[in-house]
Amino acid sequence: MKKLLIVDDEQIVREGLRSIITKSFPKVEVEEAKNGKIALEMAAVFHPDIILIDIKMPGMSGLEVIEKINEINPYIKYIMITAYAEFDYAQSALKLGVKDYLLKPSKASEIMHTVGRVMDQINEEKKDKERQILQENVLEKALHIVETDVVTQLLFDHVHEVHLDELVGLLNTPISNENFVMSIQLPENSESLYKEIKRKVRQSANVWVGVLYGRQIPLIVFKEQEKTFRSQAVKLAQEILKVSNSELNADWFIGIGNVCDSLDGIRQSYQESLLAMRIISPTVRYSFYSDRRKDEMRANGYNSKELENKFFEQIRNGKWEDLANEILGLIGQFENSEVKLVEAYQRVLELLWVASRVLSEIGVEPRTPLYPTQIKNYRQLHTETKHLLSDMQRAFADYSSGVKDDIIQQIKYYIVENSHKDISLGRIANKFELSPIYISKLFKEQLGINYINYLTECRLEKARKLMADPKKSLKEITFEVGYHDPNYFSKVFKKIYGESPTEFRKLFQGQR
Repeated sequence: MKKLLIVDDEQIVREGLRSIITKSFPKVEVEEAKNGKIALEMAAVFHPDIILIDIKMPGMSGLEVIEKINEINPYIKYIMITAYAEFDYAQSALKLGVKDYLLKPSKASEIMHTVGRVMDQINEEKKDKERQILQENVLEKALHIVETDVVTQLLFDHVHEVHLDELVGLLNTPISNENFVMSIQLPENSESLYKEIKRKVRQSANVWVGVLYGRQIPLIVFKEQEKTFRSQAVKLAQEILKVSNSELNADWFIGIGNVCDSLDGIRQSYQESLLAMRIISPTVRYSFYSDRRKDEMRANGYNSKELENKFFEQIRNGKWEDLANEILGLIGQFENSEVKLVEAYQRVLELLWVASRVLSEIGVEPRTPLYPTQIKNYRQLHTETKHLLSDMQRAFADYSSGVKDDIIQQIKYYIVENSHKDISLGRIANKFELSPIYISKLFKEQLGINYINYLTECRLEKARKLMADPKKSLKEITFEVGYHDPNYFSKVFKKIYGESPTEFRKLFQGQR
């Protein structure tokens, strides 16, 4: 129900206007004010949508009233009532936002027409506002999906040459030259905390938030120039831990990788953030990779960082034999180099921990790699390490065998049927209760492409079919196949097919 306030010092005018308006617009609630002072008081309480106001009143003029009410509520529509049709009044009224005017006396039909026209304007503005809010909500949801996809592609080496630059452009994030990764380890059954963490980190820093898989959330953090890396990371970690209601919650932990100078090197920082999680302190629930021992041991060419990178790839690709040969061979190198047993034990355990973390990332839940007994010699270290590696391989095999053979076909069908929606790797993973990393691995192994390539193919193939209908505009087709930006759609289409949608359509329809 709309509200209308009549402001006029003449009672007969007020009553006449009220009678006409209530009869013509029975759903409109009408109130009256006999002077400017009362009008100001009623505007603050009644909250009218429209005010019919006399310009010439004793005490406070109508223009003065409009000016003061505008300070409180600038969205009210005004219809000026005046017996004076001078230009200077009209000019001043227009500057204050008066939408129309009525001359004294006015016919009932003129009053009905003028009030009705202003009401129509209010209705149209309301619809426009609702459409704008709806579009903003849809765009915001779409950008969140874009954000998680960008993080997935950057961290897990699933970069799509067509999409990455355009996706980064859509996010409109002020990207700094330096960035780093923070990995958050959450307690079990912590899905409800994901939204709160996203809200918290976006308030605190310029961050891209990755998809929640298992109990981990990766963050790509862009370094602020005015802050040091450590101070920015510590502040953000402390803000995140506040979500848990306790900074010492034993189920929470945050690993922080080193700063890299471009997004191309962000995977290294991500791996470092996972490794930093092993540096657990009884008083602090976050740790920097750079705080590992500075005198890191090297023996016979052994370089822990190089091995860590190699292990990430071997485990992701299921090359367990290569992994076992690397670690067991390293034990032999340590023994031949007469490295102290306790040092060798520590280094091998660190590498086994790397393997365990990568398995968790994929979706496997292996047992924490711990030696069952105290290691007394190199032979025992070799034997027990072999057993631990076998346990990990079995856990990986059990996880893989639990996935149906036709799962990739089910996922393909799901993508085809839902390609027009805001579909992401995280959403697909939730649908099929699999790790997003594992799904991407299945696509690469069985189809030779990434999931986003397949999604793009589905969308563009559907777009090509829709172009056969001359009644559909390219803008309509853009939204119908699942894109939110016609320019982005055009760029992807041209990258795949070598010509723009407009050019393709002309060729398809035989117009050139």
